[in-house]
Amino acid sequence: MTEKVTLTKRGVITIPAKLREAFGLKADDELILESVEQGILIRPSVSVPVEIYTEERIAEFAEDEDALGPLLPPGQ
Repeated sequence: MTEKVTLTKRGVITIPAKLREAFGLKADDELILESVEQGILIRPSVSVPVEIYTEERIAEFAEDEDALGPLLPPGQ
């Protein structure tokens, strides 16, 4: 799908609704602009939430590992 857009003097472009819908883009999504041989590539940025582990959560992991231990091959 090819669409023509206009760059404002502030450097703003509007991504047409058809493309936003096709790629699941919504307001405040972050995008990455990358210089490539063919021109400018615009792609969604992927953000992954980070969990800070509490001592209780770490203990849960240890319990899970202990429970799985007998099921894993030696050396795992």
